[in-house]
Amino acid sequence: MSESQYIPDPDELEDDAAGEQDELYEHYSITADRGQSPLRLDKFLTIHMERCSRNRIQTAADAGNILVNGKPAKSSYKVKPGDRISLVMPYPKREIEIIPENIPLEIPYEDDDLLLVNKPAGMVVHPGHGNYSATLVNALTYYLQNLPLFQEGDMRAGLVHRIDKNTSGLLVIAKNERAHARLAKQFFDHTITRRYVALVWGNFEEDEGTITGNIGRSPKDRQKMWVFEDGSDGKHAVTHYRVLKRYGYVTLIECRLETGRTHQIRVHMQWKGHPLFGDERYGGVSSKVRPSTNTNSLSKIVSPRCPGRHSMPKASASSILLRANRSISKANCRKISVPCWLSGTPMPLRGLRKNKNRD
Repeated sequence: MSESQYIPDPDELEDDAAGEQDELYEHYSITADRGQSPLRLDKFLTIHMERCSRNRIQTAADAGNILVNGKPAKSSYKVKPGDRISLVMPYPKREIEIIPENIPLEIPYEDDDLLLVNKPAGMVVHPGHGNYSATLVNALTYYLQNLPLFQEGDMRAGLVHRIDKNTSGLLVIAKNERAHARLAKQFFDHTITRRYVALVWGNFEEDEGTITGNIGRSPKDRQKMWVFEDGSDGKHAVTHYRVLKRYGYVTLIECRLETGRTHQIRVHMQWKGHPLFGDERYGGVSSKVRPSTNTNSLSKIVSPRCPGRHSMPKASASSILLRANRSISKANCRKISVPCWLSGTPMPLRGLRKNKNRD
């Protein structure tokens, strides 16, 4: 008898990564019987996988998401006795009911295959970890309810990448299986460029630079990530940055990611001594911050809302934030928004067809 196995979810953090995961997760696996006669791979999986069309299986195979004995296989591959077949995707499997919700969306571009949605800060991308409603996926499931891809209650329907709850910016959403498979492969292969704009504490001596340091779960706090400078743990992570505007107390920078580790920009910037403005988890409003080697950077990072401590004057903070928003607009990026002051721009806005806000 064939053996089916669903891989359980790995532990994840409350917030998502600023970018996609770099590893593949197994969603389904099966081993062919000893008496299995030669049969096309797509036909074999159509028989054994519930609620999965042959066309969907072929699309997954074309994208390299179906492995036979650990190697990508085509739909025409003839399954043999003992073959281990698995379906892998660049995100972990989840089992959560998706309820369509009529939530307004800002959609600057849309065609038959994909759309761009400008996610506001404070909105979770997909359900999980105490956030089971009012997420972007709930809103997309309602807005695109007439499309087959969004009628199966899949909590990852259309998603090919993601950004943190407190990050604002553009997300690319696939509207059909073929677009989803091809976009997911492009993100996994790093052929899509991702740019993020962040407001960080302190002043950089250099105008641009690169941060390289393995990122893994913090040994002291499972809700945080950590840079393992000696490479003893974690995964390889690279963040390129350049200064857009200097404000003295804070600096507006643009980040380009080579990897998509959880909280990558936030943890890399904290490690360098420049935590994101307003980022409570990584020292943006606390005095307990790893000291910066840059003498121009503040040694005590506190919120402007904390009177009586070394902090940025409230009037200065308001003025700087206003000027920062203007600078981002001139740079043709989405405006940043509180509380973490991180804006992702996966695609340039120039030349996109504008759509009205969707209610």
